[in-house]
Amino acid sequence: MSAGRLWDKGGSLDAKILAFTVGSDPILDLRLVPFDIHASIAHVQMLGSCGHLAADEADALVKGLESVGADFKAGKWSIETSQEDCHTAIEYHLTERLGPLGGKVHLGRSRNDQVLTAIRLFLKAEIGAARGRLSALLEAFDRLIAAQGSIAIPGYTHTQQAMPSSVALWAGGFSGELASCAALLDAAWALADQSPLGSAAGYGTPGLTLDRAETARLLDFSKVQEPVTAAQLSRGKAESALGFALVQILGDLGRLAADICLFASQEFGFVRLDDDVSTGSSIMPQKRNPDVFELIRGHATQAQADLLALLGLTTGLSSGYHRDLQLMKEALFRLVDRGAAVMEIAAYALGRIHFDAARAAEITTPGIHAAERAFTLVQSEGISFREAYRRVAAEG
Repeated sequence: MSAGRLWDKGGSLDAKILAFTVGSDPILDLRLVPFDIHASIAHVQMLGSCGHLAADEADALVKGLESVGADFKAGKWSIETSQEDCHTAIEYHLTERLGPLGGKVHLGRSRNDQVLTAIRLFLKAEIGAARGRLSALLEAFDRLIAAQGSIAIPGYTHTQQAMPSSVALWAGGFSGELASCAALLDAAWALADQSPLGSAAGYGTPGLTLDRAETARLLDFSKVQEPVTAAQLSRGKAESALGFALVQILGDLGRLAADICLFASQEFGFVRLDDDVSTGSSIMPQKRNPDVFELIRGHATQAQADLLALLGLTTGLSSGYHRDLQLMKEALFRLVDRGAAVMEIAAYALGRIHFDAARAAEITTPGIHAAERAFTLVQSEGISFREAYRRVAAEG
């Protein structure tokens, strides 16, 4: 049995139009079901406390929503194309259990504030998870530095040997930059941590008094988003803020991966990769390839495209809700999943790389100490750095 769409007024809709407008939502919205049920329970509890539902009605609806959620978790239902999204599917299963009472769950809500609330809850969960993955990454760097930090390696500019460096200096640079990305995650959290529930279609609920502060409290939002017209204008901001944070994190990891691919090449050769993080060639028996790090580098590039997809969707839109915004979920989920996968694999792979001190010393050229010699001349002879620079350069 299929559910009627929440906006259905009894007219017909061409099947091709339905398929096109629904798009991938029946699949994408599976991720939002637990969050929408959580928000729906808070909404019902608020309706009860405001007197819009009798106590027994609110209690029955809460238990019904919990049952619908438990069945979803157990794999007993999914979202049909005819239902369009998780909101309709949940209401359908609720009404199937409770009859007309199930329809009362939609009082004072629009799909517009429903989806935005569910996405905000999803974002907060993902930001929390990203914070944990970032911490794990930083711990992996700490372990690398503790174990191999004293090993001397060349430092490069323009892919040419420039000045002396070490594993500690090299890894510490990446670790420091990644640590700074915590502030970007905090900024995304601040944008996501405000409740849009009760803004309905973007203009509130004239004639119906709702306690938006109560639902914000029940859903653990730090504040209510005001005014109601700001809710739809904010679409994409928290999403893009998280996306930007992930792009920066993956950008750092992409550059790290590029270094490792270079350092592990035969020409450089002062990094070795354990067999479980490298692969062989199908035709060349001697080859071990840094595929994991090449893919990290590639994902860092593609993440930028995901962020541009998020940013571009709201460009030029007038105020209020537009169906274009439905497409935001696909880019958001793809970026979140990409970020999670790369951060987790990078933290593991960092523990599987080994710096070869002897090889690093072998390829290090004497010229790498040129700037150091110039600094010594400045201090020992009291000459200008420019003169010391020219003398050292003339020495070759």
